[in-house]
Amino acid sequence: MANVLIIDDDDLMCATLSSLVQRSGHETACAMSLHDGQKRAAIGRFDVVFLDVHLPDGNGLDLLPKLEALSLAPEVIIITGFGEPNGAELAIKSGAWDYIEKSSSAKDISLALERALQYRHEKHAVRQKSTVAALKRQSIIGDSPKLQSCLDMIAQAAGSDVNVFITGETGTGKELFARAVHENSQRVRGNFIVVDCTALPETLVESLLFGHEKGTFTGAEKSREGLVRQAHCGTLFLDEVGELPLNMQKAFLRVLQERRFRPLGGSREIESDFRLVAATNRDLDQMVKAGQFREDLLFRLRSYVIELPRLRERLEDFQLLARFYADRFCDRYGLPPKGFSPDFINTLRAYPWPGNVREFVHTMERTLASARYESTLFPKHLPTSIRVEVTRASVAQEPDFDVTLGNGTIHNLPKLQDYRDAVYSEAEKNYLYDLLALSDQNISEACHLSGLSQSRLYALMKKHEITRDR
Repeated sequence: MANVLIIDDDDLMCATLSSLVQRSGHETACAMSLHDGQKRAAIGRFDVVFLDVHLPDGNGLDLLPKLEALSLAPEVIIITGFGEPNGAELAIKSGAWDYIEKSSSAKDISLALERALQYRHEKHAVRQKSTVAALKRQSIIGDSPKLQSCLDMIAQAAGSDVNVFITGETGTGKELFARAVHENSQRVRGNFIVVDCTALPETLVESLLFGHEKGTFTGAEKSREGLVRQAHCGTLFLDEVGELPLNMQKAFLRVLQERRFRPLGGSREIESDFRLVAATNRDLDQMVKAGQFREDLLFRLRSYVIELPRLRERLEDFQLLARFYADRFCDRYGLPPKGFSPDFINTLRAYPWPGNVREFVHTMERTLASARYESTLFPKHLPTSIRVEVTRASVAQEPDFDVTLGNGTIHNLPKLQDYRDAVYSEAEKNYLYDLLALSDQNISEACHLSGLSQSRLYALMKKHEITRDR
C-alpha cells in the first residue's frame, strides 16, 4: 500500500483522484494550494504526488525542485486541465514521472500511478542491495538537488563502460564531471586523455588522434602514438565534440564502433580499449539539421546523457562554493581566513552568472585580491560590473516610453503584446461570465454552447477565478 498526495484546488478533481487511488488499495491526502502541498509533503512520507499546474498561490511546476530535494523524494505526476508542450518539457526535465491531462481516462491515470509505484519499488530495492563507495568528486562543490542528481548519474555510470555524453553551458564544469566519471570507474588506473576538439588543427587532426609512422609526411621524423591509443584501458574525453571536423566524424565513428584504427602510414590496425566521454555546449541536433554533424555519430555519443545545471539554478550551493574558493585562494596567497556578510552571499545569488562556475571562480579570486587583509567580505569587494548589474535588477524598471497628448498630459503606453494579452484575457473572462449566465450555471449546457470540453472549461474558470453561483 502506497501513500499518495494530491495537490489540486478543484474539490471535484481531488475527490475523483482520491476515489481512483483508493480503489487501487492506496492511501490518499489532499492539499488545495502550493503552500499546503509543500508543508504536507515535508512532514509526510509520500510515494507519489499528483500535482496540478495552476494553483491559487502559484505554478505547480515551481514545487518540483522542492519535492525532489526531500530525503525520500516522491515520484511526481503532473496533472493539468490543459497541457502545453513547454510545460511538459519543463516538467520532465525537472524530474516529473509523467505529465498528463485531466481529461485522460481513469485507466490512463491508474496506469501512470502503478508504473510510477513499480519504478519506485524497484529503485529502492536496488539501493538497498548495493553498497556504494563514497563518490570521488574532487572540486565539484555543492549539495543542491540538481547537482546531486548529476552526481547520482555518475555513480550509476560507474559500474559500466557506457558512452557518457555531458551537456551544459560554458563554464558549468564539464571536464570536472568527465574526470569524475573516470575516477569512479573501473578504468581509474588507466589514462584520462583529454582531446580539445576546438584546438585540433584540421591538417593534423588525423595524426593527433590516430598517430603516424616515421616518414609519413614532412616533419614526421619518428613514429608517434595517437591520443586514441594513449587512452587504451582508460578514458578518452572529447571536449567540445561539436567542433570535431566533419571529415573526421566518419573515421571516428568507425573507431567508436570497432575500437580499432590504422595510424597514418601504418600497415596494420591497432586496438584501443577506451571508454568514451564526450561533452559540448552546442545544440548538436541543430547542427545535424544544418549538415554540420553526423546523426549516426550523435546517436552513438548519446548512450548516457548528463545535463549539467547552470550555476543560477543552484542557489543552495553558493555558501559552499564561496567558502571553498575563499579558503583555497586565502591559502594560495597567504591571506587570513575570510568571513562573509549576509548581503555578500545574497549578492552572489542575485547575479545571473552567464559564465557559470568558471566565472564564479575568477570572481572569487578578484574579490580576495580586493579584500586582501580585511577579515569579512562585503558586496563592496565584488567587481563593479557585478554590483551594477545586481543593483539595476533590484530597481523597478522605468516605463519603456511615454506619450504626450495634445492637452499636455503624459501617459504610459504599454507594449503592443502586453496590450493584446490584457485585452484577450479580459474578453475571455467576460465570455465565460456570459456563457455561465446564458446556460443558467449548468456546466453541461455551457460546454454544449461553447464547444469546450468540461476539463477545458473548468481550467479557464480556475484561470480567471470564476466560480458558479450555485
